[in-house]
Amino acid sequence: MDFTLDETQSELRALAADLLGREAATERIEAHEAGGAPYDAGLWRSLAQAGLLGACLPEEAGGAGLGPVEMAVLLREAGAHVAPAPLLASLVAALTVARHGSPEQRAALTPLAEGRAVLTAALRGPGRDLGAAPTVTARPGGDGWVLTGRAGAVPYAAQASAILVPAATEEGVGLFLVAPETADLRPVRVSTGEPTATLTLRDSPGEPVGGPDGRAAEGLRLLALAGIVAVASGVLAGALALTTEHVRNRRQFGRALAEFQAVTVQIADVYIAARTLDVAMWSGVWRLAEGMDAEAGTDLSVAALTVTDAALAALHTCQHLHGGIGLDVAYPLHRHFAWGKHHAHLLGGVEARLDAIGALLR
Repeated sequence: MDFTLDETQSELRALAADLLGREAATERIEAHEAGGAPYDAGLWRSLAQAGLLGACLPEEAGGAGLGPVEMAVLLREAGAHVAPAPLLASLVAALTVARHGSPEQRAALTPLAEGRAVLTAALRGPGRDLGAAPTVTARPGGDGWVLTGRAGAVPYAAQASAILVPAATEEGVGLFLVAPETADLRPVRVSTGEPTATLTLRDSPGEPVGGPDGRAAEGLRLLALAGIVAVASGVLAGALALTTEHVRNRRQFGRALAEFQAVTVQIADVYIAARTLDVAMWSGVWRLAEGMDAEAGTDLSVAALTVTDAALAALHTCQHLHGGIGLDVAYPLHRHFAWGKHHAHLLGGVEARLDAIGALLR
C-alpha cells in the first residue's frame, strides 16, 4: 500500500509544521509552563486563524470537512512539537460529533473552529483501558437524559465547553454531550502537565449524539485510538530528530558520537520503531477514513501495541544516547519522554493492548 499524503494533506502538514515550529518553539513552551495557564491560548488562536482547528470540522461549522487522515496529520505534528494545546481532545471529540451528531450539533462546533472553545471526551473509567465498558449509565429523565457514574482522566475537562461521555443505556451504549458545570471534577496529575480531571456525574443532563446502538461510542473509541497513536508517532519522530542531531554534534574521544558503531545500531533501532508505528498508524487512519472500521480497529490496535512497547523502548534509547542532558528540564527531550509515557498509559499498557488484539482474533 502507498500511504503517501496527497496534495491537500501535504500542504496541511507543511502549514502545521511551520506554524508549530514558530508558535511551539522551546522558548514559547517554557514561557507557557512558567505562566501556569492550562494551555497556550496564543497558540490556540494561531491554529484557528490558520484554519487548522477547522480543517476536520464540517462546513456548516466553518470547517473544511476533512477526515481522520487529516486529523492524524495535524496530531502527528502536534506530537512532534509537544505543542501545549488541547488538539487531541478537541479534534477527536469534534470529528466524532461531525460524523454522528445532528445538523444542529455539527453547526454548534463553530466556536471551536474560531478558537473560542475547547472540546474533550471521557474515554475510559477509572483504571480501565481505552474503550472498556462504560462506567456511566444514562436513563430518560425530565425532558431528556440524565447520566450517573464516573469517568477517569478527562483532559481539559474544566476548560471544555462540552464533554463527550459514553454511557450504558437499556438499549446499548449511547454517546452524550455533557456540560462540565453539571459534573463534579477532581483534578488529576498527569506526566504531560495537561489539566486533567476525574468526572463524577449525578443525574447530570446529557444531550445524545447519534443513536443508542453503540455506533457513535465506537466511532469515538476508534477516533481516539487513531488520535493517540498519531500523537505518539509524532512524539517519537521529534525525539528521534533531537537524538540524531545530538549524536551528530556531540564529540567524545575526538569523534562524533554518530561515528561509534554501538550508537549507530541504537539509532537504527529507534528509526525502525518509528517506521513500524507510522505504517500501522497510517494504515489504520486510512481504513477509518474509507469506512472500514473493523479493519481500521485491527491496524490501530497494532499501532497502539507499538506505542506501549517498541516506541516506549525507543524513547528510553533516546534518553540513554543523550546521557544526563536528556533528563535536564532545560533540554526539550524530557517533554517527548513524558508525552510518550502518558500516551502509553492512556492505551492501558502492553498487556491491555495484547488483550485487545487477542479479542479481535477470537
